[in-house]
Amino acid sequence: MSNDSHRFSGRTVIVTGAGAGIGRATVERLLSEDARVIAVDALEERLAHLPEAADDRLVVVAADITDPEAAARILGAAGAQIDGLANIAGIMDGFEPTAEIDDATWDRVLAVNLTGMMRLTRAVLPGMVERGRGSIVNVGSEAGQRGSAAGTPYTTSKHAVNGFTLSTAFFYSPKGVRCNVVAPGPVATSIEAPFHSEWAQQRLGPLFQTNLPPVAQPQQLASAIAWLLSDDSSNVSGAVLSVDGGWAAV
Repeated sequence: MSNDSHRFSGRTVIVTGAGAGIGRATVERLLSEDARVIAVDALEERLAHLPEAADDRLVVVAADITDPEAAARILGAAGAQIDGLANIAGIMDGFEPTAEIDDATWDRVLAVNLTGMMRLTRAVLPGMVERGRGSIVNVGSEAGQRGSAAGTPYTTSKHAVNGFTLSTAFFYSPKGVRCNVVAPGPVATSIEAPFHSEWAQQRLGPLFQTNLPPVAQPQQLASAIAWLLSDDSSNVSGAVLSVDGGWAAV
């Protein structure tokens, strides 16, 4: 979706998970609105396919946000002024119910979906607080608002994203830094989500067949993320914005 506005002129925004899906669509949307974008992805080859931007407004950083040193590298590429952060990088589980969780899946899902997000948010906050302004958008999920949309690891991680966002908004909104969640339903992305559990298939399958809304396009999520990053949402902080085709109403 193209946009000829200039909401982000002179502003720098970090986008994680930038090489595909919602992240890529968000990079493209922000560039179309004159932002300087720091595009972060764990897979360097995906970054190579991002669109070129005039005036060197696109800076790519190959970094795994689960690496404790990644935040310093990303901030180094961004420079002194960071106006926005879109924490989009995420992974799915295999729909494992609690009794079937293996430690590797639990640790990896929480590391990417929660800990990596926390570290980068923690890193950008001091500069935003010093300048008295900034906007942070975390990508949650409809799974963060119910127990019947994913496996236990992913569901836990996305509920935690909501809590992390609300707490961050509480502490830093008075200092001019807003923090919000976008909660999508099914989206056409490259994230794989195979069923690894027969019991999960039995429990979730009928719900997915009857309750799932149409699959959204990444650009639809990018529009909501860009809005929350922009001054158009200047009075919004601590919100969980469902961008899920009405799934939250079911």
